[in-house]
Amino acid sequence: NRVQELLEKYEIYRRANCEIHFIGHLQTNKVKYLVGKITLFHSCDRDELAEEIARLSLKRNVVSQILVQVNIGREETKGGYAPENAFEAYRKLKETAGLKVRGFMAMLPDSDDEKLLGALADEMRSLYERAKADDPEIACLSLGMSGDYKLCIEHGSNMIRVGSTIFGARKYM
Repeated sequence: NRVQELLEKYEIYRRANCEIHFIGHLQTNKVKYLVGKITLFHSCDRDELAEEIARLSLKRNVVSQILVQVNIGREETKGGYAPENAFEAYRKLKETAGLKVRGFMAMLPDSDDEKLLGALADEMRSLYERAKADDPEIACLSLGMSGDYKLCIEHGSNMIRVGSTIFGARKYM
């Protein structure tokens, strides 16, 4: 989820023939370092970012796979398309040359209210299923992190992000 860290480790991943997913917030000025190296961009959270990924993908003669990020909890501190606009964003992005939409990504709010979290996860699952009915190549519902992945799996997530559980909490400088 850090561009600089990926670039430092890129050759190791490339030699190991690993898929590389970029999961963090991405500034448009950093896209140039990733297009052609990343298997899947998890956090395509706005039109401006999608346009830059598409522009550079076409320039480099690649197709970049993306997940449409949805701000399912409508939180001011998180990026992503508003849930009511997410399907239209998906439709627009799937027609954008240089991009291949593979599904959706969201982060649930930090809450102990499992009923609320389940309802939000179900809303994401409905969005995913609607898109999958439109395009059978939609394959990913990336929903669930170290603190809530079990709930998300129970509600239909088929991709989770559990780095903290595996590696421990990040220590940022």
